[in-house]
Parts: sequence; C-alpha cells; structure tokens
Amino acid sequence: MKIKITKGQISVLIIISVLVIDQIIKILVKTGMYLHENIRVCGDWFYIYFTENNGMAFGMEIFGKLFLTSFRIIAVSLIGYYIVKVVKKNYKTGYIVCLSMILAGALGNIIDSIFYGVIFSASVPENYINASLATFMPDGGGYSSLLYGKVVDMFYFPIIDTTWPSWIPFVGGEHFIFFSPIFNFADASISCGIVALLLFYSKYLNEGHSTKKEVINNDEPQTK
Repeated sequence: MKIKITKGQISVLIIISVLVIDQIIKILVKTGMYLHENIRVCGDWFYIYFTENNGMAFGMEIFGKLFLTSFRIIAVSLIGYYIVKVVKKNYKTGYIVCLSMILAGALGNIIDSIFYGVIFSASVPENYINASLATFMPDGGGYSSLLYGKVVDMFYFPIIDTTWPSWIPFVGGEHFIFFSPIFNFADASISCGIVALLLFYSKYLNEGHSTKKEVINNDEPQTK
C-alpha cells in the first residue's frame, strides 16, 4: 500500500526534525562544555566552540534582548501563517521546504531565548575561579528569567586565519579570519532556506510583488 505524504506533513516533518537536531546539539554542548571551550574537529578550520549570545543569527548584537525575542515570536507567527497559505494554494514542495527550514531555525533560537535562562544554570569558562558546567533544572533556579535566555552557538569555521600583508593600505599587518561567525544548527537552517529560496524560488516572491501592484492599479480610477 502506497502512503502519500502531503505537503503540509512534509513541512511539519522538516520543522520537527530541525528543532530536535538543533536542541539535542545545543543541550549536549551546553551541559558538556565550559563556556568558550573549543574542540578541534577537522584541522584548523572546523571547531566546536561553545559560546552564547543575546542577539540574532551568527551572534550579532542588535537592540535589546526583550525586543529581539518579541521580534522573533512575531516573525515566526507570520512565517507560519504564510506557510499554511502556500500549502493550501499547492505551491511547489521545494518552496514550502525552504520556508519550513527558515521557520524551524527561527523556532530553534526562540526556544533558547525564552526557556534556557530558566531551565539551565550559567555556563562559566574553565579558567574562572567559579568555573562550572551548566546543569539542567538547577535547585537554585536558572541563570536568568523567562524571555531572557541566551542562544547557544557552537560551529566555528576559521577557514582562513592569517595576517594581512603590511603593504595593503589601512589593514596591513592586522589579523584576518575568514569565516569568523560562530553559529548553530538553527542558524544554518535559516541561511540554507533563504539562499535556496533566492536561488530557485525567487519568482514566487516576484509574483507576489506583481500581484500587489496589479491590485493597486486596478483600484485606481480609470481616466479617458
């Protein structure tokens, strides 16, 4: 008997899969590594480097924590609503997959921001006097309050780590790292979804823009 999976079910499966993988990685890193501890995975270009941030993807710090958490929740709600609409309109599966990856990644970081401050104790670097690994549901309570948790990041790819030649104006002699951001699985899901969306499904975005323009033009009074 052949089982047919609907586009809506594919979307839900992707969202759940990304969330589960993302949270498993974050919990293992959070409870098994000291803050700023790093593990070399492959040569000098791939590390598991445990860090935390208050901001958006790739550790960017913009605006206040409560604003960012609220913004994420609103953005996720809008994306989720849009996914329901495109599923009902039977858009291409690939387009729905891209949107689902973006939604799942955003949800993954929202979980950190909302709950991690309450359910985990603080992570402290190993070289500190009070160095400690984070624990789940500590007796004394978490390191912060609801909505004020920090996002856990761990993937670090310093593919090129060098110094600019001295003869280059302005930056000569300065240290240079390509690719310096530290990110997590949720960030990667968001980035892959956006890139694939722009590369393969930008026509859907253009069609939406064109439809809005047509509606506006049709509403304008006709002149002879």
